[in-house]
Amino acid sequence: MKKSKIWLSSPHLGGDEIDYVNSAFEENWVAPLGPNVAGFEKDIQHYLNTDNYIAALSSGTAALHLSLIMNNIGNDDFVICQSLTFSASANPIKYVGAKAIFIDSELDTWNMCPEALRNAIEFCIKKNKKLKAVICVHLYGMPAKLDEIRTICDEYNIILIEDSADALGSIFKNQKCGTFGDFGILSFNGNKIITTSGGGALICNSQKEQQKAVFYATQARDDAPHYQHSEIGYNYRLSNISAGIGRGQMKVLDKHISLRRKMNQFYQELFKDIEGITVFKEPNSDYFSNHWLSAILVDSTKTKNNLTREDIRLAFEEENIESRPLWKPMHLQPVFKDELYFGGSVAENLFRDGLCLPSGSNLTDEDRERITSVIQKLFN
Repeated sequence: MKKSKIWLSSPHLGGDEIDYVNSAFEENWVAPLGPNVAGFEKDIQHYLNTDNYIAALSSGTAALHLSLIMNNIGNDDFVICQSLTFSASANPIKYVGAKAIFIDSELDTWNMCPEALRNAIEFCIKKNKKLKAVICVHLYGMPAKLDEIRTICDEYNIILIEDSADALGSIFKNQKCGTFGDFGILSFNGNKIITTSGGGALICNSQKEQQKAVFYATQARDDAPHYQHSEIGYNYRLSNISAGIGRGQMKVLDKHISLRRKMNQFYQELFKDIEGITVFKEPNSDYFSNHWLSAILVDSTKTKNNLTREDIRLAFEEENIESRPLWKPMHLQPVFKDELYFGGSVAENLFRDGLCLPSGSNLTDEDRERITSVIQKLFN
């Protein structure tokens, strides 16, 4: 009989979600507004310990798209984006008609390399390219080198958009990720640290920006007794039912983070004596990752029988255990093949050698035993 599937990262409900959802039905708030939406926004603001304002939206991609629109980014503008990321970080650049410039990673955090970022900015200045924004990502929950990246953006007066889709609850130097940028992005997709089944949020620095984001997210309807539209709008607001799921999930967020971090510790222990395998972890105490996904690097020149990342992935697949290569860098994707790229081969090497492992907060001891068995069979 086929063994049950062990997923990379599956939804994990806490139990109180149904109470908020039921209240939405009982009060007939089955709409893209209502008490759960406002309450969820307040819950996020409180959790982030920030004076920033939150707009709850239908996805993290929608939040990123609106951040570009609100900064009047469009045709002939350039936006710098981290290359080692999911395509949702880069696609909105194309939505608005702008051009992407991709940046290599650094090895400490696997995120945007500050040196390559500066080189790209100086290139744009010399070539008179209209550089409008930088999108940095906290990959798999690991905070980027925010002090350096923020300093560079301030030096050149460039907007910093902080893609924290993976990083709710991650901390850099005692400050929550998502609150360093001019705008921050969160995702509540089904595989994230908490979920609303689908959803996201835009973190804004002012109430005026938050209200503008909600305006765009609700079809940009002007203040008039009839339906009047002076700007293009979008159907991007989070529903009151989905927000109810989010409110219940916020109650277990810290617990989920703790369980994901324990999975990272589990992998550190599992691979500690296996030559050629390195578990991705924080470079120093300035960083606190929620470890949304735990990942390893495989150096096949040092592993037993020169085992590769792909050998390990296939061994897991044989046992119905999901694992995946790291994101394929955006500058290697066919859809972005003509875009500029700055840096070396760090992102490419990470993609070649990196593997994401099951990391969910709902994994069981039996699941961990199955994972251990695969690794012991391969390496012992």
